[in-house]
Amino acid sequence: MKKRLVLIFALIAGGSILAQGRYHTAIRAGILNLVSADSRPPVESEVSIFTANEKRVIKSNGIPEHNVGRFPNRGNPNAIRAQANTISIPEHPNVADRITHMHGQRPGPKVFGIALNGVTFEPGAGEFWKGNPSWQYEPLGAAIPLGLDENHAHVQPTGKYHYHGLPSGLMKRLGYREGSHSPLIGWAADGFPIYVRYGYKNPKDPDSGVVDLQPSYQLIAGNRPSEPEGPGGRYDGTFVRDYHYIENSGDLDECNGRFCVTPEFPGGTYAYFMTEKWPVVPRAFRGTPTVIGHPGEGGMRHPPHGKGKGKGKGKGFPPPPGRF
Repeated sequence: MKKRLVLIFALIAGGSILAQGRYHTAIRAGILNLVSADSRPPVESEVSIFTANEKRVIKSNGIPEHNVGRFPNRGNPNAIRAQANTISIPEHPNVADRITHMHGQRPGPKVFGIALNGVTFEPGAGEFWKGNPSWQYEPLGAAIPLGLDENHAHVQPTGKYHYHGLPSGLMKRLGYREGSHSPLIGWAADGFPIYVRYGYKNPKDPDSGVVDLQPSYQLIAGNRPSEPEGPGGRYDGTFVRDYHYIENSGDLDECNGRFCVTPEFPGGTYAYFMTEKWPVVPRAFRGTPTVIGHPGEGGMRHPPHGKGKGKGKGKGFPPPPGRF
């Protein structure tokens, strides 16, 4: 009986730890060493994008069409496995009355969006300083090894491959070039489009030239609060909370986006831009996000809204023009 009680207590305690994320004590950022993306995924990529009933529906097996790192690896013990993903997001999204932040909410959105190849963008990590949800580790801060490959991606225990940063292999396949307007990379959970770095200098003028758009986030100066309030140490990018938003200090707003014209939306739209500097993947939504996936699930299981066609990477887009 005593052994059984000990086992039950251990399971309860273990569940509590898992609910808070894995327990770490590192307080300094490191050097991000990426695993070479020199391996083919275990199965072929399958993705279908189509519109039905004013929804954009993305069905995929979550497998990228580009090379990936070797998984498992020293920083990530999981193997890539095909998923069964079907999600739907608004075809004609609207700006919401208030911003929805991905961090600092319990529970908050875990998935920012989905790339055109059916792989999700998930900027946050399930890693916290001493299990404290107020101090979430930044995956690209390299304070703890996560086994990210050259696509800034790794694998969940469910086998789900997902991006934490710039999807280098996908960008190359879509014809991304520095100095040219970014191709469409994917769709955010609220339905607005996602691009990478380069947009028009004048957001309303496609003839104004192209610039590398800068975020409006910077590291906080000084030191973090010491225990028990915080981990102490200098604000250096180890944690999500090491950064703060400074309005108009860059080209992009608090959601790492702006209202602009793009090649796919000549009439204008709100658009997100992934950036070279933090936050890289946006961490907040201008629209109302669809909940994509849940912690511990292997994929998204939202029912499709209607039927449609669009097998393969090249179908289902470009979308119809938007309006300012």
